[in-house]
Amino acid sequence: MGLSHYESFNVEVKDGIAHVQFSRPEAMNTMNRAFWLELPRCMADIEANTAARVIVISSTGKHFSAGMDLGVFSDPKAVPMSGDPGRMAENLRRVVLQLQDTLTSLEKVRLPVLAAIHGGCIGGALDLVCAADSRYCTEDAWFTIKETELGMTADVGTLQRLPKLMPEGVVRELAYTGRAFGARECQQLGFVNAVYPDQDTMLTEVMGIAGQIAANSPLAVTGCKEMLNYSRDHSVEDSLRYMATWQAGMFRPTDMMKSFQAKAQKQTPQYEDLFPVKPLFEQ
Repeated sequence: MGLSHYESFNVEVKDGIAHVQFSRPEAMNTMNRAFWLELPRCMADIEANTAARVIVISSTGKHFSAGMDLGVFSDPKAVPMSGDPGRMAENLRRVVLQLQDTLTSLEKVRLPVLAAIHGGCIGGALDLVCAADSRYCTEDAWFTIKETELGMTADVGTLQRLPKLMPEGVVRELAYTGRAFGARECQQLGFVNAVYPDQDTMLTEVMGIAGQIAANSPLAVTGCKEMLNYSRDHSVEDSLRYMATWQAGMFRPTDMMKSFQAKAQKQTPQYEDLFPVKPLFEQ
């Protein structure tokens, strides 16, 4: 099966790399209703219907993304603005949880996700890149927890994930003030892995990193992602125990033997793809 068509982004798979590129530059790639519905479907689509081993997310136009399209909340069917206050609150809570799940799809997908960011990465877009495995940006990139300036608390992941990615005191300042922070500050704080002079250079370099990932055993790489995500949210002891259980069940010497043989023959090892992720009982 081929990949689906999406309104919000274009997807190309080549050499084990799935490149997901936001495709609404005329609207500054705002995260509209279609985006929130399509992103988790796209992640599942890549796992089910491609041989990709890594995902790169980038964008088009002047900005990576201007964040949440406020039209998402203008549909009274999705977010009723009248009626019983308790029922309105219960409904809004479910809507927020669904929005959170959309971005959490970047963590749940078993492939590493690399975000290549240029221009503004604003509000909800910052929530999104916080859920990626690694971040890279151009010198003109800037980030902001914009929700504070708009009179609300960021609610789809930044406040939960960003303190795991840079010092908490800095995150608190950024959240309380809503000020913009640029590429060099992000690199100094460890939020981005590298800063590049322009988008073309960034994409070339990030695709190179993605290629290195794709060349490794996909079983080993997905094990790394599973362990790192688990360890972030659990104690060292719990994480070590989970690691032992994972290794007991998932480790097989096949890929290691391929590595040793390829090195001995001065060749590149060729690893089998993981089985596709399919809905239950689908063939």
